[in-house]
Amino acid sequence: MPNEIRPEILPASVMVMEVSPRDGLQNEKVLLPTEQKLELVEYAKLSGSRRIEVTSFVHPERVPQMADAEALCEQLDLTDGVRYTGLVLNERGYRRLRDTSLHEAGLVIPATDTFGQRNQGLRVADALAMAREVIADARRGAFPVQATIAVAFGCPFEGVVPQRTVLEIAEQLLEAGVVEIALADTIGVGVPVQVRAAFEGLAALSGEIPMRAHFHDTRNTAIGNAYAAIQAGVRILDASIGGIGGCPFAPQASGNVATEDVVYMLDRSGIQCGLDLDRLLEASEWLQGAIAKPIASTLLRAGPWPSNEAG
Repeated sequence: MPNEIRPEILPASVMVMEVSPRDGLQNEKVLLPTEQKLELVEYAKLSGSRRIEVTSFVHPERVPQMADAEALCEQLDLTDGVRYTGLVLNERGYRRLRDTSLHEAGLVIPATDTFGQRNQGLRVADALAMAREVIADARRGAFPVQATIAVAFGCPFEGVVPQRTVLEIAEQLLEAGVVEIALADTIGVGVPVQVRAAFEGLAALSGEIPMRAHFHDTRNTAIGNAYAAIQAGVRILDASIGGIGGCPFAPQASGNVATEDVVYMLDRSGIQCGLDLDRLLEASEWLQGAIAKPIASTLLRAGPWPSNEAG
């Protein structure tokens, strides 16, 4: 990457958390067997992923794609240097996760009551009360719990979500003791100026607690949003191989930002992330066949550029 176009405000490195086994697959009509999910995890590892969200502990009737959560976890190699995380929506899900050997739990807290009721049957206040109970239990056992605030940039049911509301929720989660906090553009309505302002506001609250960003590409803004988040101090980005994903309870939400698209942007910006772009494209091609439909990755269609760049 030409050094002359690298702004000084950009960091030397950013971590990418691979979310395709969970957020990527949860909205797909094709139900992949556990063996193929493990193959996807292996593709992510071969690409260099060192942090992978592998499943969610939710009711199998509501999200049948995640019905094999425990079976999947039993077959993971938890000594391979990868940090594996699972998503939970309530205390029951947290208990299920703690019965596995996953390394951390990821809570989801809604930014609006309506989305919370549709997604997990909890209003915001109830979700925060649940979070405090889960985090307190986890801290007694020194088990890490991070949290994501869903629909932080807009709700499919209530519309615009005030930044003040999101930051008030974040402040309560930070006080409860989360080890990391994320803002999610669950339905892909955020734009870079909004994203930068939100994370700058969060940074003022979070101090040394790491911030993470989660973007869906419904309106083709996810890459710009990821860049804006980095400018605001985010050093961890969620992304999904092939750009697959979506939320079953958020109408018209499309897939996550594609891992390979993010890595291309990072590489060309001089930001290290430790992921192999060629391997990621191989993974996307495999995944496209596994789910039997074209995937959203723009880089898979266009290819990296320049193909012969050295250094």
